[in-house]
Amino acid sequence: MQFETVFSLGQTALELGLISSLTVLALFLSYSMLNVCDLSTDGCFTLGATVGAAVAIAGHPYLSIAAAMLAGVVSGFIVAVLQTKMGINSLLAGIIVNTALYSINIAVMNNASVLNMFQTVTVFTKMKEAVRGTFLERFDKTVIALIAVALVVVFLSLFLKTKIGLAIRATGNNPAMVRSSSINPVMTTIIGLCISNSFTALSGCLLAQSNKSVNIDIGSGMVTIALASLLIGNVFASKGKIPVRALGAVLGAVIFRLVYTIALRFNMPAFMLKFVSSVIVIIAIAGPYLKQQLPMLRRRLGHKSGSAENTEDALC
Repeated sequence: MQFETVFSLGQTALELGLISSLTVLALFLSYSMLNVCDLSTDGCFTLGATVGAAVAIAGHPYLSIAAAMLAGVVSGFIVAVLQTKMGINSLLAGIIVNTALYSINIAVMNNASVLNMFQTVTVFTKMKEAVRGTFLERFDKTVIALIAVALVVVFLSLFLKTKIGLAIRATGNNPAMVRSSSINPVMTTIIGLCISNSFTALSGCLLAQSNKSVNIDIGSGMVTIALASLLIGNVFASKGKIPVRALGAVLGAVIFRLVYTIALRFNMPAFMLKFVSSVIVIIAIAGPYLKQQLPMLRRRLGHKSGSAENTEDALC
């Protein structure tokens, strides 16, 4: 394989990894900090893509970013209200919203399943024009993705140190203590899910504009991909300060996309990629547990082999 081909594949994996890392950072906030498993991620990702595409097609490339994030805030608000004000289980609330968002996304796309953006001015085309003739010309998508990820990482690093950010972290660790401290866990849950879903929608918006098209299934499986990336990132930075853990989540997303790219280079059928995602999730979750059980398993095997030798000696 030629160096140019390897470099191109690596660059594509980096770009997709950085864009999808925004969804991973969303789960970092909702799942790791707030301890809420939000299953509306797939629908919210598609919502950000469709809203961002619709606004960009209307001639507002920069406004599309804000519109997509606002749509994500609304989605997160509804999920939070369902579980905090209506007594619906958090998993079920996410599933309900995710199901409803399918119809909403079709409506945003004007009853179509695909939106074409090849003639649309986006933030990526704007960046391409800005860096034309410089050494960054072939890295226009990477620059946009890096800027977005850097802003989100910095925001999380600062926000989670504020009073409301610390309250969100405390809500995820010990809701009973939060209530006894006169902090409203309902409000912290709402704020946390609104922010996390805005990041998910931003990720969908950027991916749609990068691909220059949107289809209704663009967010399918994103919750699995993001969870796998988050768990991979925890291998490198499970402890430490918030910026380190956030950067670990970003690294996990990039590594996951590299695995995807390698799988595609081995001519793996597209329908098998979901299976690959599931296997990666299993390894990421079960790996630490199996690692802890390995010494015990070795002792058991050693004990059995010793018993077998003693039995043979007795028979002789």
